[in-house]
Amino acid sequence: MKTIRNSMSIDTTIYPYEKLGELEELLFLDIETTGFVARSSNLYLIGCAYYSEGKFHSVQWFAENYQEEELLLYHFFNFASGFKKLVHYNGNHFDIPYLEAKCVMYDMSFDFRALEGIDLYKRILPYKSFLKLSSLKQKAIEDLMGLDRDDVYDGGQLIAVYEEYTSSPSEFNLQLLLNHNYEDLRGMVRIIPVLAFSDMFNEPIRVTRAGRNPYRDMEGNSCSEVIMEIDLPSPLPFPVSFGWSDCYFTGEEKKGKLRLAIKEGELRFFYNNYRDYYYIPAEDVAIHKSVATYVDSGHREPAKASNCYTKKAGQFLPQWDPIFEPIFRVAYNDKTMYFELTDDIKKDSGAFTKYAAHVLQVMAHPY
Repeated sequence: MKTIRNSMSIDTTIYPYEKLGELEELLFLDIETTGFVARSSNLYLIGCAYYSEGKFHSVQWFAENYQEEELLLYHFFNFASGFKKLVHYNGNHFDIPYLEAKCVMYDMSFDFRALEGIDLYKRILPYKSFLKLSSLKQKAIEDLMGLDRDDVYDGGQLIAVYEEYTSSPSEFNLQLLLNHNYEDLRGMVRIIPVLAFSDMFNEPIRVTRAGRNPYRDMEGNSCSEVIMEIDLPSPLPFPVSFGWSDCYFTGEEKKGKLRLAIKEGELRFFYNNYRDYYYIPAEDVAIHKSVATYVDSGHREPAKASNCYTKKAGQFLPQWDPIFEPIFRVAYNDKTMYFELTDDIKKDSGAFTKYAAHVLQVMAHPY
């Protein structure tokens, strides 16, 4: 068995890495195997990255033959016992179950539950659409961030390289195998700043300024929008833009800007207890039965849920949960709701912060 140690050059100033925990408590894990099923394949490399003495380092345990995989496990488990958190990329679905299966095979005891797990894949997954990712492979995240790597292979391509190494060891093949795992480890540490997008949706934001902006649409019609300037909880690793419905977000570093079209005109407020109302077709409104007694019976009809409303003219903003009341709609079954952009709301920065957080959540997980 070979043990290989290296240092890593990682810029930890572009994102607060401490959000994951004390850096010295973090252990990054990536393994290399000859297949996906533990009982019918071999573990030949376990790589870890960790922080010590002001910088990141890597340690790799490499099996020079198939009989040394138990020795890899022994050294890894002994090393991992000094850490509190295990960081991985989709390790919940492969790395950890694979290692647990090998523990059973060799009657080794190591409880992964003793380490708090941090799966970067799981944290990035909800924002795949927002980040316009066609794939969630770690390499795709690295490409998105503009990170380069020397390694050009994937794990599957290197299985044959390892098999060749076991029968005819060469320094060239050894370096191919080690470099791939090292680049995976280094890449995992380097993509941490992409968690700024998770922070944006899960930590408090603050609207610092909100205002109305007039514009003309494609047909030349006069329209208006509200623009909210936002302080973000963590610096974004690259500029981003995203649009959904009439919502548009742009962000760079710790600043975001959210734009939404203002709906001007007349909307409907629907009463819940429609059985207590009559609908007046001539006026296209519903009125309570206590008042409708003064309306000729020929000019009224029992209200239905779909026509039990009154109308209000004004300026409105969309919402997809009942964040602000009263709630207005264009039609009864519309999923999009609206609230009136009143003078009180225009003066309330807290209301805009609450609203911006709601809109961002909807943009991340569109209906």
